[in-house]
Amino acid sequence: MLHTRAIEEGTSESSVFFTTQLPLFLDFLTVEKGLARNSISSYRADLRHFGHFLQDQDLEMEKVERLHLVKYFQVVRRAGLSARSLARAIAAIRGMFRFLVTERYLKNDPTENLENPKRWTSLPKSLQGADVTALLAAPPPDTPEGLRDRAILELLYATGLRVSELIHVQIHDLVLDAGFLRTIGKGSKERVVPFGDRARDAILEYLEKGRAHYQKHADATLFLSNRGRGLSRQSIWLRIVKHARAAGISTAISPHMLRHSFATHLLEHGADLRSVQMMLGHSDISTTQIYTHISKARLQKLYETYHPRA
Repeated sequence: MLHTRAIEEGTSESSVFFTTQLPLFLDFLTVEKGLARNSISSYRADLRHFGHFLQDQDLEMEKVERLHLVKYFQVVRRAGLSARSLARAIAAIRGMFRFLVTERYLKNDPTENLENPKRWTSLPKSLQGADVTALLAAPPPDTPEGLRDRAILELLYATGLRVSELIHVQIHDLVLDAGFLRTIGKGSKERVVPFGDRARDAILEYLEKGRAHYQKHADATLFLSNRGRGLSRQSIWLRIVKHARAAGISTAISPHMLRHSFATHLLEHGADLRSVQMMLGHSDISTTQIYTHISKARLQKLYETYHPRA
């Protein structure tokens, strides 16, 4: 069973959840489903723990969203809950929400699109601003390879493109004067993504001084390899790793980390979530919301590090 002492301390069981919703669901499991006494006891313990979490967050069931559930399961996992117990807790909470929606006590079921909690175990990793600056400055500015790689890094960080999108960018997809490009993302959906002056300048310099070195065929792909064809995802990953090492970045790095950094840094500097969602090409804003957790985690770490009474 879940350990409830930490959450239960200082809480009561007088809310609608405990007085009405939980008893109704447990009666349903007993009478309609015919669950054994031990199973009912386990469900009751799991759901009481969840109920105390809701009280701690000052939430009623009708206000619960997917992110609240993700947060709850992260809390219990960090507390050492076994995979088996976690699966049972998920089943209990999912079952209760479905019951309350079916019986019209609730309008929405936040567990409807709840994915496997293994995906929540760690937040996306992003680079600090100083590391991004060092990485972008790492490619040498006096070689075709350096000009190409600098343009790649600048564009990845400026747009948050997936590397699978970057390798298919064509020259005609760029509108350099206006500072945006068109790309085809997941689900074959086209989107327009803006980029700033530094990325534009890096691309222009590559086009003017570097790309001719690689132009061996009539290939309109923006970033070309030594063979004159588009770079592969693996090639770009290796280029980024090389420049990260040159920049003195010791942490493991990947092209996707620049995408995470793009989103995290935008939100940290005041961008609204819906705009970031559109630029990333997320179909569901809940996918984008994970980056708000990164910002909060960084704030918490800063507070704990520097506040004298943390």
